[in-house]
Amino acid sequence: MSITNIILIVLALVILWAVISYNGFVTLVNRTKEAWADIDVQLKRRYDLIPNLVNTVKGYATHESEAFEKVSQARAAAMGAGSLAEKGVAENNLAGALKSVFAISEAYPELKANQNFLSLQAELSDTENKIQAARRFYNSNVRDLNTKIESFPGNVIAGTFHFAKQEFFELDESNAAAKEPVAVSF
Repeated sequence: MSITNIILIVLALVILWAVISYNGFVTLVNRTKEAWADIDVQLKRRYDLIPNLVNTVKGYATHESEAFEKVSQARAAAMGAGSLAEKGVAENNLAGALKSVFAISEAYPELKANQNFLSLQAELSDTENKIQAARRFYNSNVRDLNTKIESFPGNVIAGTFHFAKQEFFELDESNAAAKEPVAVSF
């Protein structure tokens, strides 16, 4: 074998490695986007359930308007949050506001027996579980992408093609109420 052939083979291997690495980054970025879309779907489902829940509770506890207003404001803030950090804080505030609505329901036995309320509670509980699962899926994809971006030799491809690290979707550690799931009691 001549030196030219060896150089061509090495060059072909380097190009093949670069193409495979690039495609790996594209796959990880797309998985991360898909995982975020899963979170968005579940959050939208929760946003859609909240007005029904509030209206059901309002029928029994009309004098609790401050709590209902907080839930509405927290829902609007969560729907309008921009960055992942803002979204995390807004979702934590919404979870805290929902806890106050469920606390109100404890004082009204006839509400706790209402089929519509029980159905909304069950749907909201299911949605909370799906949000948790979607968050774990998203964060594991972000972890994989960020690890590949930071690791050698992948960081060479990542830097060359401007693949950026992604933020994790985490709970706000300063909000103790957000560390607990929304209490849904039957």
